[in-house]
Amino acid sequence: MKEEFKIIDKEDITLLKFPQTDVLNDVDEIKTRISEINRALALGNLEHSKIKIYFEDNESKKIVDTTVWGVTDKNVILKQGVMIPIHRIYKLF
Repeated sequence: MKEEFKIIDKEDITLLKFPQTDVLNDVDEIKTRISEINRALALGNLEHSKIKIYFEDNESKKIVDTTVWGVTDKNVILKQGVMIPIHRIYKLF
């Protein structure tokens, strides 16, 4: 059974705990995730477009509809300095 993603407010992400393990195992999926992150960053900076980020904390799978403001080698940065670890992201759409 496919686990459902729950919609979460960006402001609530700061309360979440993220394990150190990567949610993706496949090398190609990980490469795709990086290109999706870079595309989301470009859209966020150029057009302030919102995208959906599918990710998982230590409890369940979640979706946030937000603008990507920045990216480090480990995190995707949203408004107000909210961060999601890249290794916990499934996809960006």
